[in-house]
Amino acid sequence: MDDSRETQSVNAFVTGYPVKHSRSPLIHGYWLKQLGLAGSYRAHEVAVEAFEAFIASLKDGTSGFVGGNVTIPHKEAAFKLADRPDELSEELGASNTLWLEGGELHATNTDSRGFTANLDERHPGWDRSDRAVILGAGGASRAVIQAVRDRGFKEIHVVNRTVERAQELADRFGDRIHAHPMAALHEVMQGAGLFINTTSLGMDGEASPRIDFSSLADGAVVTDIVYVPLKTPLLAQAQEQGFAIVDGLGMLLHQAVPGFEKWFGKRPAVDETLRALIIADMEKH
Repeated sequence: MDDSRETQSVNAFVTGYPVKHSRSPLIHGYWLKQLGLAGSYRAHEVAVEAFEAFIASLKDGTSGFVGGNVTIPHKEAAFKLADRPDELSEELGASNTLWLEGGELHATNTDSRGFTANLDERHPGWDRSDRAVILGAGGASRAVIQAVRDRGFKEIHVVNRTVERAQELADRFGDRIHAHPMAALHEVMQGAGLFINTTSLGMDGEASPRIDFSSLADGAVVTDIVYVPLKTPLLAQAQEQGFAIVDGLGMLLHQAVPGFEKWFGKRPAVDETLRALIIADMEKH
């Protein structure tokens, strides 16, 4: 990184449509203050039809940004418009982190790293099993499948209401991924050491179906990428049944680390103060 970034103001963004709900400015603002860096990170809403022009302004330097984060619905377009997307982005077909380097726009996707870093922090040893079950085959499941496969799980069972969507992911991510309909959920859970919810079940207090986790392996971990509420109905059920749980907030926090380091030249830490800051913000809204 260019050391001059420590003395000049560097500006980064998060863009989406809408984007006002994003907690990324709180996260990066905390790190900027903690590390004493001159710079800014702000939400910059861009409509779908204006996104290509925004990326062009980023590339030619007229936007005033050195890079930023991309959220729904722009992740696929960000990947396509980047000059140098990396292998993680290539496989996912989506990018969430952009930065300018050597006159070119680079792109990566930090969601899979955020997922594994959260589990490493909150429950070390979560990856000792060979068998994982992933509920859901939507866009959010892609980075999770990638993360679990790359961590070395030998069997990854994706269960979805529409089995064809799960099969598409099995075809994309390789022969360790197996697609199943919802009716097979209990069967494929037998002996699994990791259960991951990537659906919106239980988000914002919505009802969630009852799941019997008893067939999971002893010492299995249940996690949810949803973090509002922090303890989703699914996590509460798993805990009541005696299993270790990990909430999804840490994925949001850890996925932000690589981008901050790219833009501002310092690697920030995810600490309990930051976690408490975001939880307090969640409780206000």
